[in-house]
Amino acid sequence: MKRFFRLILILIVVAAAAACVPAFFPSLIWSLPANEATRPAPDAKRGEYVFHMGGCASCHTDKDAKPLAGGHRLKSPFGTFVVPNITQDTATGIGGWTERDFVRAMKLGLSPRGRHYYPAFPYTSYAKMTDGDLRDLWAYLKTVPAVANRTPDHELDFPYSVRPGLGLWKLLYLDTAAFRPTPGKSDSWNRGAYIVTGAAHCGECHTPRNILGALDPSWALAGTRAGPDGESVPNITPHKEKGIGKWTRQEIAFALQAGLLPSGDVVGGSMAKVVENDTSKLTEADRLAIAEYLMSLPPRSGD
Repeated sequence: MKRFFRLILILIVVAAAAACVPAFFPSLIWSLPANEATRPAPDAKRGEYVFHMGGCASCHTDKDAKPLAGGHRLKSPFGTFVVPNITQDTATGIGGWTERDFVRAMKLGLSPRGRHYYPAFPYTSYAKMTDGDLRDLWAYLKTVPAVANRTPDHELDFPYSVRPGLGLWKLLYLDTAAFRPTPGKSDSWNRGAYIVTGAAHCGECHTPRNILGALDPSWALAGTRAGPDGESVPNITPHKEKGIGKWTRQEIAFALQAGLLPSGDVVGGSMAKVVENDTSKLTEADRLAIAEYLMSLPPRSGD
């Protein structure tokens, strides 16, 4: 009970402080560089590949629904999030957005009107993506047929339903810096790091969260019993007993391609959709890059 009231007090302070964020930290939260004139034209075909790399279809397409029309109810320890419509419908989707609106949402977690998005939308990972990838992704999304489907509001428990506190939450947990290659590492390793920590946002499911919903970096990718939809999400660090330390790079890549594990079992739950919709459509080089990066991480035992 004391823990609950302490959390409420924290969030009250957070909500009050969040009102000051635009005044004191405008460059961090509210703006993006305006250099469109010097950028190459976006490539929708390449954007389709980024779309699969980002796992968009697995969350934004509900069972037996039209592609990207939203509606999936994502249960979590904080309540139920309802995944939005990201088709080009202007009334119920993102058809009224500009490219700048889209990049801002992906990097800063802000709607076109400046409303904070909850980090169930993994902008904390997407923030690492390059502007080029995001612009290509937007160009592809503009080719997806519009579907009229108004999704309901989230159903979050108090005090997580207090949205203004997300402004200060971002100051605590949102790193807006794009991914930078690590010197001394191979191109393949850096490519894998970019995909895992950015576009594919693997940590958003495979890393446990603290009481405020932020990822716990001390247990990065070590799995959690409180994953999306209440699933138990496995450890994908190279721990010999608890993780994938006994796998080879080729076995990891094959699991991402076909959903088959070295034991002969198949991936289940949400990961089955991720393999079907997304990782199976990546190049073999990218799947091996993911494997190379994962196998280089510190082994963690997880829970």
